[in-house]
Amino acid sequence: MSGDRPTITAIDYPALRRLLDQDAQLVEVLPAGEYDEMHLPGAVNIPLKILVATTTARLDPQRPVVVYCWDGL
Repeated sequence: MSGDRPTITAIDYPALRRLLDQDAQLVEVLPAGEYDEMHLPGAVNIPLKILVATTTARLDPQRPVVVYCWDGL
């Protein structure tokens, strides 16, 4: 990370798999209703509209975070 700003990088499935195998946290930013209908196993839901410091406080700052959005981000 550079200061308080996270690094955002698009990754492919093999890279995602490696990160998850290394205990990365998977966050889906879908609206709650869409997340309830279907989501990736092990993912937590923090809808994009409320993705702010207070809602991400529950994430472990020592572990990488992978953010997934069906529409693309």
